[in-house]
Amino acid sequence: MVDVPRELVQHLGRLLAAERRAKGTRRGTRALTCFYQALLVLIWFRKGEDLALLGAGFGISRATAYRYRDEGIAVLAAQASDLHTALRRAADDGWSHVILDGKLFDCDRLTETTLSVKGETIDAWYSGKHRDFGANIQAIMRPDGLPIWTSQAMPAHLHDTSCARELGVTAALNWSAAELDLPTLADSGYESAGHGIKTPIKQPADGSRLAPDNRAYNRLLRGLRWQGERGFAILTGRWKTLRHTTASPRRIGEIVAAALHLTHFEYRYLPESC
Repeated sequence: MVDVPRELVQHLGRLLAAERRAKGTRRGTRALTCFYQALLVLIWFRKGEDLALLGAGFGISRATAYRYRDEGIAVLAAQASDLHTALRRAADDGWSHVILDGKLFDCDRLTETTLSVKGETIDAWYSGKHRDFGANIQAIMRPDGLPIWTSQAMPAHLHDTSCARELGVTAALNWSAAELDLPTLADSGYESAGHGIKTPIKQPADGSRLAPDNRAYNRLLRGLRWQGERGFAILTGRWKTLRHTTASPRRIGEIVAAALHLTHFEYRYLPESC
């Protein structure tokens, strides 16, 4: 038993059926039907099961289980909207602002190295801040906390602002503030990202207190931003496989995008189950 709605299994099954037709797969040549392949993929997302054991439960080999899972991830991630479309939809839905946040998604250790700003050789996918290996994912959330867009995976050694700038996120958010009247709220890690991205005012370097109007600004910003920051918790709380993955860190962005589509389906079509 797995606690996902049958409608979600059928939805993924239809996507997989369309993919098989596009590839020209002949009827009866697959080990699992589209419905059971969708069920396998959703069990992996929901419970984070070992694929060798999961495949054995469905009567297929480990290699076939991995291939079926990857196919399911690909068709789900392909449904994700691009950033500008997601921002336009948020503005059309009447939201007053969006929230930008980043998260390190845990993964196994990777031997890929890179050079630090000091010219030293470091692990590309190791975060000194979190003291762990993982992939940096940027996300845009609605004020009610529902994520509307997630980025591709970036190496964990990069700062949130560096990831957002390299991916073009800050440029898109400044555009939405100017063109759509949709500003972005973010934490102090995104300071100086642009006029359309509102961040808290930091304490003066000399240790003096902030002025009363600046303290009021920070309090109002925190009061508007806190609920949106639960967006990543919605994803990791619902889809256990996001808490730790053994897949390549470069694929984590695709996996998170697939989980985002599953979450949106449940929220949009099955609100009573959320």
